[in-house]
Amino acid sequence: MITAQEIHSVKLRFGIIGNSPLLNHAIQVAMQAAPTDMTVLITGESGSGKESFSKIIHSLSLRKHGKFIAINCGAIPEGTIDSELFGHEKGSFTGAHEARKGYFEVTDGGSIFLDEIGEMPLGTQARLLRVLENGEFIKVGSSKVQKTNVRVITATNVNLIKAVEKGKFREDLYYRLNTVPIFVPPLRDRGEDMVLLFRKFTSDFSERYHVKPISLDAGAQNLLMRYPFPGNIRQLKNIAEQISLLEQERDVDAQTLSKYLPTDNSRLPMTLPGHPGKSSESTDFSERDLLYKVLFDMKKDMNELKKLVLESYQNGGLNQSIIQKHSGLFEDMDNNFAPSESPESSSNYSMPLVLESQKSSNIDERDYEDEAIEDIIHEEDDNSLSLEKKEKEMILRALRKHNNKRKYAASDLGISERTLYRKIKQYEIDQ
Repeated sequence: MITAQEIHSVKLRFGIIGNSPLLNHAIQVAMQAAPTDMTVLITGESGSGKESFSKIIHSLSLRKHGKFIAINCGAIPEGTIDSELFGHEKGSFTGAHEARKGYFEVTDGGSIFLDEIGEMPLGTQARLLRVLENGEFIKVGSSKVQKTNVRVITATNVNLIKAVEKGKFREDLYYRLNTVPIFVPPLRDRGEDMVLLFRKFTSDFSERYHVKPISLDAGAQNLLMRYPFPGNIRQLKNIAEQISLLEQERDVDAQTLSKYLPTDNSRLPMTLPGHPGKSSESTDFSERDLLYKVLFDMKKDMNELKKLVLESYQNGGLNQSIIQKHSGLFEDMDNNFAPSESPESSSNYSMPLVLESQKSSNIDERDYEDEAIEDIIHEEDDNSLSLEKKEKEMILRALRKHNNKRKYAASDLGISERTLYRKIKQYEIDQ
């Protein structure tokens, strides 16, 4: 049974400040796990002091005379992490000018601390699982199996269960790592520990720069303990040093302290409109929903546009009734694209550029517009007959109406004479 005196001794040895029951429990679990070779998973928010617990475990273990290496998995590029952890042979990849030992080979007989284990690539996770299961690894570019005897301690500030559900972390590796779980509490859950830590940081600063230490009155202490400290101990230390440097008055009240406590929510996860209370974990899903909605709206508008083009061909060009029937297509366009509201111009409306070829005298522009129409009408409508068949019928009708005069037929159809000639050849129409 680990006594309170033993826990206090460990705190003094590793410079841990605080008397929170959650903190004491985490230290007790670390001390119990230390003499064994079990893998340990330390969880907690960024800046809560997880690395200190890895040092406690190694220093109180039977491997304390072996090497201890702390690795931040999130700081190593995905392309080189296998080489860093397991080593590589000469010439195994570009830049591998000589063979190199990996951390698992170097720390044989000692302990390795893998921080931010949730950032480790899936391929590397499979290699790590083999080390944990069999104590075996293979260098990059080699086929020789090597043995290692390493105690693995890991830490993460993300929810690995959710990472497993999303396929970003191997489930078998999670259960292998989570043999002994240790939760390091965030600073906001440690109560009066905030005041003790603040006093420690300001005292260290005063000794370093030979100034009088800062002291907080009762109101300032209460304000300090109510603040959530999203950055945990790192943020508290930063604030303590700011006050120590900038304040001339060494007795600080709540009003003075409040100037150093950020009040904006810019660091908090953004929630989408209509989804109050949802964190960034649901942001991806919400953004995907919005993207799907945009795509479905675009598809709907495209089908509406195809119907408009078809009806305009069948009726010998656009008219006021067709524009009104498909008014939804023109709601978001500027006034130049909408039907005129003035009485004298009620029969002369403006059309989208892609359908306005009969009003242009520029042949290249007309061809561009006609090709845009062709791209639309050549898409098959699942609920109608072939548009090509309908297009051929419309061309025949226009030619008969104008006694095979292509110029007038093309004008009536709203396409250029050159496009009409191409269509006549395409459909093998006899004039």
